[in-house]
Amino acid sequence: MEGLAKIEDLGKPRVVIVGGGFGGLELAKALRHAPVQVVLIDKQNYHCFQPLLYQVATAGLEADTVVSPFRKILDEQPNFFFRLAEVQRIDAGRQVVETSIGLVRYDYLVVATGATTNYFGDQQMERNAIAMKSVEDAIELRNTVLSNFEKALQLGDEEQLNSLLDFVIVGGGPTGVELAGALSELRRHVFPRDYRELDFKQMDIHLIQSGDLLLKGMSAEASAAALKYLEDFGVQVHLNKRVKSYDGYTVTLSTGETLITRTLIWAAGVAGAPLPGLPPECLRKGGRYAVDEYNRVQGFPNIFAIGDIAAIVSPENPEGHPMLAQPAMQQGRLLAQNLENLLAGRPLQPFRYDDKGTMATIGRNHAVADIKLGGKDWRTQGLLAWLMWMFVHLMSLISFRNRLVVLMNWTWSYFTFDKGRRYIIGRTREPVPVEATTEKAIV
Repeated sequence: MEGLAKIEDLGKPRVVIVGGGFGGLELAKALRHAPVQVVLIDKQNYHCFQPLLYQVATAGLEADTVVSPFRKILDEQPNFFFRLAEVQRIDAGRQVVETSIGLVRYDYLVVATGATTNYFGDQQMERNAIAMKSVEDAIELRNTVLSNFEKALQLGDEEQLNSLLDFVIVGGGPTGVELAGALSELRRHVFPRDYRELDFKQMDIHLIQSGDLLLKGMSAEASAAALKYLEDFGVQVHLNKRVKSYDGYTVTLSTGETLITRTLIWAAGVAGAPLPGLPPECLRKGGRYAVDEYNRVQGFPNIFAIGDIAAIVSPENPEGHPMLAQPAMQQGRLLAQNLENLLAGRPLQPFRYDDKGTMATIGRNHAVADIKLGGKDWRTQGLLAWLMWMFVHLMSLISFRNRLVVLMNWTWSYFTFDKGRRYIIGRTREPVPVEATTEKAIV
């Protein structure tokens, strides 16, 4: 077949995995001893531990502590092949995926493309807001925050000054709550030392949530505790409000209120990231593939979807399982078993989600945790929840090196109140240029 990408053929059934997130990576690892050839395709050459991206954005961690190259993770797996490419289309009839490096043949295809930021069709918001879905997003946000303060040192106009110092976060889920808490810590402990000429009493952090609760999906106790912690930290939480528009300078809320900021962080929603080629009836609301209890895409017995892109609908989960790491990883492990079952002629095992609970941290010594253990629900807040959050996230990092470096960074930051990665490298976001006249310093 003309146009085939150059990949060694092992003479075994080929499992092509598109996307190396939590689900795709877990599947590739679980197929280590299976009689198959595993081909992972991703537009990045690394796995990103997204739950800690907010710490990269707020100068707590360097980017290389939350990423691990695929080739390093799976370098001892002889049936594994990686290709850096973008998948452009699925051709189910010919059993190939069209990619930026050519056609890749498959016997079994697994779509694990995850989710993308959902702006709900608001193109103005997409142009002006900063999302939090990738390493690039996190670095851009860090650069923008620091660049804003450097510019603020040259301004005398109060409104212009506030537009640089104030931040608006849209979305009261874990990402929004954790970002708000981290920014409040920087405001208290770090920025006043770096920028002594600025009055950080003028730095406002606004968190906008469309519903009446933060951390939707967690317990009422967790939501109430998160709200109290944020308010204690000086974050202005706006419940039951939506952002109607943002032009890069003025935020207009559904109540008619306006806020001035040059930095709006969008953490309000995600949608599945489907691939072109399969018929529209394969998709459910939110851009997720309709899959059966074995993660098979509707109408395609040799195409599977796992993780955020897959919606296994049941009475308990009418919208599909939550778009979190645990369901993706569990689906990846089970699908590896089921692919071996298919090859051996054994019956497939249905997916049953083992919900282990949810956590969110709000800042130093403050977190909330809803844990499911032994068939019981355990809820805790404060220091214990914070220690649990740190342990779980530390152990979830892929490599020992990353765990060690993150632990050292956290320990140093805890005792010194320092966030050491306060440098500007790369792009910043400036939707509306600063128009105020600056005064030149007298040297």
